[in-house]
Amino acid sequence: MAWTRIARRRLAAGGTATASAALLCAAALPAHAAPPEGRILGAGASGAVRSSYIVTLKAGTRGVEARSAAGKGLAAKYGVAIRRTYHKAINGYAIRANEAQARRLAADPAVASVSQNRTVRLTDTARSPGAADGMPGTTTGTPGTATGTPGTAAAPGVTQKNPPSWGLDRIDQKALPLDRSYTAPATGGAGVQVYVLDTGVRTSHRDFGGRARSGWDFVDDDADARDTNGHGTHVAATIAGEKYGVAKKAGIVSVRVLDSKGAGTTANVIAGIDWVAQHARGPAVANLSLGSMASPQLDQAVRNAIAAGVTFTVAAGNNSLPADLYSPARVREAITVGATGSDDARAEFSNWGPGVDLFAPGVGITSAWHSGDTAVKTLTGTSMAAPHAAGAAALYLADHPAAKPAAVGEALVGRASAGQVKSALGSPNRLLRVEGS
Repeated sequence: MAWTRIARRRLAAGGTATASAALLCAAALPAHAAPPEGRILGAGASGAVRSSYIVTLKAGTRGVEARSAAGKGLAAKYGVAIRRTYHKAINGYAIRANEAQARRLAADPAVASVSQNRTVRLTDTARSPGAADGMPGTTTGTPGTATGTPGTAAAPGVTQKNPPSWGLDRIDQKALPLDRSYTAPATGGAGVQVYVLDTGVRTSHRDFGGRARSGWDFVDDDADARDTNGHGTHVAATIAGEKYGVAKKAGIVSVRVLDSKGAGTTANVIAGIDWVAQHARGPAVANLSLGSMASPQLDQAVRNAIAAGVTFTVAAGNNSLPADLYSPARVREAITVGATGSDDARAEFSNWGPGVDLFAPGVGITSAWHSGDTAVKTLTGTSMAAPHAAGAAALYLADHPAAKPAAVGEALVGRASAGQVKSALGSPNRLLRVEGS
């Protein structure tokens, strides 16, 4: 009995000592470390789209391709859902995730950046007497005509008398006054495809003469990129319409990235740019009459598409602020276009500064509209200025089909009328000019 009690006491003491040692060891070990978290660019900024992010992956030996199994596996590792995978515009994808997941993904060594997806809007919101704001509405004048003197389509290499938009009248001459004519180069942009990333295009409108087609609709995710707003049709006809357009024989491809209210997201715009970079063949121009606050991912997408051979014209924006504050206006490789009125003064709303490459007509511009095959409307904004430059780029490429985007930009800048813009506010004083032949 004595031995048993002693043994039990010894066993109990031994057990207590073992438990104490275990507790001491546990106390000496670090607590379970929280997973590392990275930074989300633009988190909480104005226009942020909740639970939506754009991921850019690193290139080179440490990186992975977004569309590869490893790229998809990286997203799965953090439990995030891939909504779109980009191919050429950026090496990355658009994801849906909660903030914690996005931050953990941002800390992964293979990830270059994670940015909050944000809203993107049209750049024609400025109002002026007699101008619309780009939202669906009634047509200006009677179908098939514009406010003022009705115009006639220009035959190749001849002068269009009384063009229905003063913008056409202005861009083929160095200085005012207007001469009520527009002389287009003989080629008229033939053989060049112009991609309009916008609200869609009414491809059946008579002003396109069968030269417009749908590319892809990134709002509804289908091949019917029709216009339910009007803005995209107006822009497209300013580029290549028979009556209203600068390059009257160029082709138009509609890439819908904005909805019926003229709103979209950075992720969808990048998807549209990615599609253009993949599908553009031969001489090609793309027009972006839209904008947002600074977005490195959007800027990089435009740069990469330009590197792939597509010339980009972009609206400077309607904030009456430096264009360098906005994307894609601040992309140096693109042709950034500010707006002027019929008196050659910088439009009071137009962004300005060294980031602007040149100005073009953008106040009270008449062009086609989406509500019917002969409908027209008059709009104002840098959205209307940029397509004048897109048409001019198409004209140049028709005569120089092998020209790189940088050469196209240099040609437009070199041919522009110098010293004509009033109140340029530190912008290069250049007004778009088309040389007829």
